[in-house]
Amino acid sequence: MLLNNNVTEFILLGLTQEPVKRKIVFVFFLLFYLGTLLGNFLIIVTIKTSRALGSPMYFFLFYLSLSDTCFSTSVAPRMIVDALLKNNTISFSECMIQVFSAHFFGSLEILILILMAIDRYVAICKPLHYMSIMSRWVCSVLVAIAWVGACVHSLVQIFLTLSLPFCGPNVIDHYFCDLQPLLKLACTDTYVINLLLVSNSGAICTVSFVMLMFSYVIILHSLRNHSAEGRKKALSTCISHIIVVILFFGPCIFIYTRPATTFPMDKMIAVFYTIGTPLINPLIYTLRNAEVKNAMRKLWSKKLISDNQR
Repeated sequence: MLLNNNVTEFILLGLTQEPVKRKIVFVFFLLFYLGTLLGNFLIIVTIKTSRALGSPMYFFLFYLSLSDTCFSTSVAPRMIVDALLKNNTISFSECMIQVFSAHFFGSLEILILILMAIDRYVAICKPLHYMSIMSRWVCSVLVAIAWVGACVHSLVQIFLTLSLPFCGPNVIDHYFCDLQPLLKLACTDTYVINLLLVSNSGAICTVSFVMLMFSYVIILHSLRNHSAEGRKKALSTCISHIIVVILFFGPCIFIYTRPATTFPMDKMIAVFYTIGTPLINPLIYTLRNAEVKNAMRKLWSKKLISDNQR
């Protein structure tokens, strides 16, 4: 399939070609990326070191923060460096690796969000059997299945992309390698491939979003039987999850559930779910979660005490 491929590298146009705006892009997205790394790193370290955060919910939150970090890293560093360079070329193999990694960690995040919804459903609707159903072994198996599922999804995407011949032009009107911009550059009829790609990514996003929202409707409906204190705590957690789901799935559904046509706003919408959501997630889960905030305070107080003792 690759024998007919005459393109060895692609040119990424980025968000803008204007020098001043490119410097603004560099500063803002460098700060966003550093904020993403810091926020998610704090959550990862806090969950790993705190005994109070040993429940399945925080087990899944650990992997959500990990997937957020990797998802952002698959796109942001290259975008930040390219904002300072005049010649933004990316080799064919690097482009394919970026497609694979972005879709791998993006789909992993989707599957982790589904696992978090399952966890909340069991915790609220089956409280007496929660620890037996959501044991550490079960949670580990579910996360392993999520990793395998994300890998299968990404392999399908990359194999479909590699089946396309690229013989020029090689200019990608985007800031990272993604499927829709690459389909526009293929020198063959991409109708069937596009349908397969849309049915893969688009169906995963849409079906997962509908499943998640339906599950949270059931969960919120079941809260009427809980005490006022329990209802307040569960409601706070579920609202955090629902906000994350809407912020992540809204842009993804817009991008991946339509034919291979691009709109001027596509790049900004892609920025929202590749850069924005991984930055916002830690803020949502820390600002709305008293247990995480308390665990972070204890972690830093212990660190300050140990530093002073030295």
